[in-house]
Amino acid sequence: MRILSPLLAALLLVTGLPLLTRAADTPAAATPKTSVWNGYEKLDFEVAGKPALLVKPRTPAPGNPWIWRTEFFGHEPQGDIALLGLGWHVAYLKVSDMYGAPAAIDLMNQFHDYVTKTYGLNQRVVLEGFSRGGLYAVNFAAAHPDKTAALYLDAPVLDIRSWPGGKGASKGDARCWKQAMDIYGLTEDTAKDFKGNPLDHIDALAAAKIPILAICGDADKTVPYPENTAILQERYKKLGGNIDVILKPGGDHHPHSLKDPQPIVDFLTKYAYAK
Repeated sequence: MRILSPLLAALLLVTGLPLLTRAADTPAAATPKTSVWNGYEKLDFEVAGKPALLVKPRTPAPGNPWIWRTEFFGHEPQGDIALLGLGWHVAYLKVSDMYGAPAAIDLMNQFHDYVTKTYGLNQRVVLEGFSRGGLYAVNFAAAHPDKTAALYLDAPVLDIRSWPGGKGASKGDARCWKQAMDIYGLTEDTAKDFKGNPLDHIDALAAAKIPILAICGDADKTVPYPENTAILQERYKKLGGNIDVILKPGGDHHPHSLKDPQPIVDFLTKYAYAK
């Protein structure tokens, strides 16, 4: 039986969700379905009943580095494709509509354990959080810093009250807000003092010296920069953390990423697996 990390256990207690345990062996599809994605072999399978995939480079780089898109696989994939060309694997687990809650982090940990054991991937992964994927990426990194090589965040949601809650400059999303409150066990009243957001875990990231790259538009109306990444950047720098923010002047929530992914590649290849 797996013992939860202290941080993940604390998250579960704060949200009122039951502690999740599992057997050591993660159930997964015995024979992955094979296809081609952007010229690379893609394996589709399931882990703990959730759709998952792994895209394999033609020649793996030393140490088997990998990047894990936590949401919206295939959207603006130029960074992923560039890393594939350098021998990185690209992964995805579909845990949509779980907003980075402890139940999602537990499923992600099962996926991590499965792909590292089955495909020999590095124990430390770069987590790639696009939009609401930022909730999953940062919360996983905070709960499992020993399994995290770096964070690449792209217009990330870092506070559910900002989005989907719409408690600040964003209009939010009523349907998604209800989903988020339900999975965290919150009400409109208790959400005001909620402490399970990525922005509540900045100290844990800094203590683990996790390098962070963030790409944002300074005019993002969906996930406002001042309510999310600007707070992360200020606090992380004060804690001595390594964070690089590429701010797109006048940029809205879309398009994500960069037309030329070289700055993404440069940051991750320099810092993610540095000893």
